[in-house]
Amino acid sequence: QLQLVESGGGLVQPGGSLRLSCAASGFTLDDYAIGWFRQAPGKERDGVSCINSSGDSTNYADSVKGRFTISRDNAKNTVYLQMNSLKPEDTGVYYCVPTRSLFGRCQLSHPLGYWGQGTQVTVSS
Repeated sequence: QLQLVESGGGLVQPGGSLRLSCAASGFTLDDYAIGWFRQAPGKERDGVSCINSSGDSTNYADSVKGRFTISRDNAKNTVYLQMNSLKPEDTGVYYCVPTRSLFGRCQLSHPLGYWGQGTQVTVSS
């Protein structure tokens, strides 16, 4: 069964950094585009970033461009999200799931489900 497990969250001060990991089990990650999504308290879940199956195309929400970097290591069956210059508004539970692809580009607007437990990121002084 397809399963993705997120890790790497925590409490960090504004301006700090975290690296999230998304590890796959039960399937081969390099068959899928993967996206990171987050849900802040009391808000809907939003797309943050995604990467296509080969890793040569990425997509970012405007709010994180220039601060976050998504990458993947298919040999390790893992996708990463490097988050720098964190802001309080980055606080939330972060999830990784497969996304739809169109012409080789991942689609942040089309997560394909398989939501896991997520990992909590809290940015606060």
